[in-house]
Amino acid sequence: MHYFRYIGNELYAEEVPVNDLIRTYGTPLYVYSYRTLERHYRAYADAFKDFPHIICYAAKANSNGAILRALGRLGSGADVVSAGELYRVLKAGIPARKIVYAGVGKTDEEITYAIKKGILMFNIESDQELFRINELAGSLSRRAPIALRINPDIDPETHPYISTGLKKNKFGIPIEDALQYYREAKRMKNIRIMGVHKHIGSQITQVRPFVDALERVLVLVDSLMAEGIDIRYLDLGGGLGIRYNEEDPPHPREFARALKKLLRKRTFTIILEPGRSIIGNAGILLTKVLYTKKGVDREFLIVDAAMNDLMRPTLYDAYHHIIPVQKRRRRKTVADVVGPICESGDFLARQREMPAVRQGEYLAVMSAGAYGFSMSSNYNSRPRPAEVLVNGKDHYLIRKRETMRDLMRGEAIPEFLRK
Repeated sequence: MHYFRYIGNELYAEEVPVNDLIRTYGTPLYVYSYRTLERHYRAYADAFKDFPHIICYAAKANSNGAILRALGRLGSGADVVSAGELYRVLKAGIPARKIVYAGVGKTDEEITYAIKKGILMFNIESDQELFRINELAGSLSRRAPIALRINPDIDPETHPYISTGLKKNKFGIPIEDALQYYREAKRMKNIRIMGVHKHIGSQITQVRPFVDALERVLVLVDSLMAEGIDIRYLDLGGGLGIRYNEEDPPHPREFARALKKLLRKRTFTIILEPGRSIIGNAGILLTKVLYTKKGVDREFLIVDAAMNDLMRPTLYDAYHHIIPVQKRRRRKTVADVVGPICESGDFLARQREMPAVRQGEYLAVMSAGAYGFSMSSNYNSRPRPAEVLVNGKDHYLIRKRETMRDLMRGEAIPEFLRK
């Protein structure tokens, strides 16, 4: 459930008319609902309240500082995949002891930074990474806390670009090799084994793949414990999907019920890494219809938001529900909703049956809170949009709209070109 709804004929974000936000901040505009964010976080916290756990929000889904601060105040930790994300979540007040660090390509500088900050643990993706972290921890006279990310070879039945738990994926260590890797880690002087990690993909709408993966990982855990390798944390990863169109994803209660059946009598703390399922439906992207154009077999709605603002439709052919900000009786049409970028792949929807809108009206692209702004760019030298957080009747600018001057920040002209 989210808090974007029509009241009468006008779309509201919680208790604020969306048209008021458009008049105040312009478009394109990302709008987030704090109440939705809180509701989704508490759904996880309540579902696992009777089992030792840490919720580590996946910062890659949306790393705005205000979003991170809000989640931190609710008790969340963080799952990060770069030093930049680590920096952001620490600045937002999330304690290092509740931060896990994944990613296949951690640099020396990133590893050193994370060790110095005292994160909960690294999720190791390869043998070379394990050896390098051991060396760097030794140079700092520290022991680096680690888990190995296990690839259980489970099909998550999601888009192939966001599947991470199959043998063909770049992530993790094959489960059949894991025991050997843990034995090696146990011999390393500068490594402290903390747990086991697995993450099989994103936008998964069934419980079964999670259960299958956990069953395989628990067999490994038992083997590790039998060899005296203590496992304090079991990181279950994230990946629970949301409703974009007609999906019917499980509620965190159902997810927890299925997993806890396998976790009875286990003494470790579980770590959860939800991202999309917390922030996805808590955000929308507002856009203005600049022009309408008749095509041969469809209309084109040319809007001021583009693939640089919301990459998911172009990258994954992802569906986002699109609705008018002002509801009225309208004819139906088949339309492509497209942006101003000079690419045929610049679209927010293709051949979509939807209410007809006129030039100058506004549309809301729903379920845009996850992997929206965080994947945005300045392609075609387009300034990125503003972001706003709504809480009840109040709204707050949490990122200013970029300006033309911002596009040149960091650039320099060589002296020979100045003459």
